[in-house]
Amino acid sequence: MLDGRIRQAEQNKITQLQKIAITMRTYRKGILAWYDCHLSTGKVEGINNKTKVMKRNTYGFRDERNFTLRLYALHDYRITRNVE
Repeated sequence: MLDGRIRQAEQNKITQLQKIAITMRTYRKGILAWYDCHLSTGKVEGINNKTKVMKRNTYGFRDERNFTLRLYALHDYRITRNVE
């Protein structure tokens, strides 16, 4: 089914659909692998984003220990209960 959609998008005259077809063909293996494993990096990406935002907010602070404590407080039980 995916190959049919890709071919259909490639044959279309709309440039954006042709670009999508190229992207889908490039990541075809990963797209189909999700249906076998159902793994997502969404939680990890969310944690990384929260860490980056906190780093921006604390820019200029010199106390690295304080940053570490704030990082631990940011990732409390509610966020990381399934992460070990």
